[in-house]
Amino acid sequence: MRTSTLATAALAIGLASATPTKSTPAEKVKRASAPAVSASGNAFWADGERFYIRGMDYQPGGESDSGDPLSDETICDRDVAAFADLGINTIRVYIVDNSADHDYCMNKLAENGIYLILDANNPKYSINRAEPGPSYNAMYLQSVFATIDAFAKYDNTLGFFSGNEVINDEEDFDTTLAAPYVKATTRDMRKYIKAQGYRSIPVGYSAADVSSNRIQTAEYFNCGTDEERSDFFAFNDYSWCKSDFKTAGWDVKVKNFTDYGLPIFLSEWGCTANGRDFNELSALNSDKMTGVYSGGLMYEYTVEDSGYGIAKVVSDSEIETTDEYDLFKEALAEYPAPTGDGGAASTTHAVDCPPQSDDWSVDPDSSLPAMPSGAEKYLENGAGDGPGLTGSGSQTAGSDAEAEDNGDSSSSDEEDENASGRIQPGRVAVTGFVAAVVAGGFALL
Repeated sequence: MRTSTLATAALAIGLASATPTKSTPAEKVKRASAPAVSASGNAFWADGERFYIRGMDYQPGGESDSGDPLSDETICDRDVAAFADLGINTIRVYIVDNSADHDYCMNKLAENGIYLILDANNPKYSINRAEPGPSYNAMYLQSVFATIDAFAKYDNTLGFFSGNEVINDEEDFDTTLAAPYVKATTRDMRKYIKAQGYRSIPVGYSAADVSSNRIQTAEYFNCGTDEERSDFFAFNDYSWCKSDFKTAGWDVKVKNFTDYGLPIFLSEWGCTANGRDFNELSALNSDKMTGVYSGGLMYEYTVEDSGYGIAKVVSDSEIETTDEYDLFKEALAEYPAPTGDGGAASTTHAVDCPPQSDDWSVDPDSSLPAMPSGAEKYLENGAGDGPGLTGSGSQTAGSDAEAEDNGDSSSSDEEDENASGRIQPGRVAVTGFVAAVVAGGFALL
């Protein structure tokens, strides 16, 4: 293990407010440019070329410091230098402050050819998977929409997650019943992006590493009308534990997702059970997978309590790299992004909604919850200022009547700690930072 200071000089750039006017998209400011990424067929594209996600999950501090790494210039200088040194092209960030300014860091990322996939929720503004109806409310959507406003102006915003691991294998209650509320959030986000005149920034869902409902979840987010379907589907996969393509079962997953109709990528990968050599990249960047998958995000950058991570934080300006940092860098260099279209499909299509079963409780003929009436004004007027990370929160802001209108007759004035995304027992060995029980809310383990 060695100590390194990976930082670059701060750039003198003009900063602009992340808060848009109410009726128009955020004003463009002079900033570093990166070709915008779009979703088409079953792949991502930039400047007419296939775009493969080759990156990392990034949330320094985890639960102990659930802050916004993209609004701190010193931390940004430190970490973007490391990203460039590694050679990645994408980061995923789980929590940001939608009231903060992000121009400096988003410019810094763009200058180094690095894109952002962003979770649109935070611990206070998220859907409670145990009682999703009351938490799907206008206050929640205002925060989600404000996050879109804050990042839509950056060409290197690759996409937004509407939720992360909301549907999983919880034994105390049926999490599949939360799926309609996450899908409704996805629909609302896409509708808001269009209403504000932003470019078509892809919106999708990040699924848990749960074999019993992975396929049903994927099908559900790609069934129905074009307005209801996601732009992409991602899932977390920790099955390759220093093994190989077939032993990990990746060959079966590729077969299962062939002709799925949307771009697919891994939102978290990197099992630590047998140590890590990051040889997953040998498959992700080969023709075994590129016709179906568009890459993935290694979990994760900073070493947290769970033991994942490839860099230890020494200070706001310095990191200590680990042996895994070098191994990941070497693997990225050894297995570069493919050239050409990688066998991608040129058209997208919907699939049938999954039938009800022991592992999936959503009626395939049921309608999605309607957008809460109090949120409709944001489509025309914009969301306004975001509540940031210190607002009052939205999980219990929905009324009983609103919950019933959305198809959920239960509500509670008390937040259940497990249900609201703060604790997820049994997942420490799988992920160190999971947003498991809310639509993008966060169980930071």
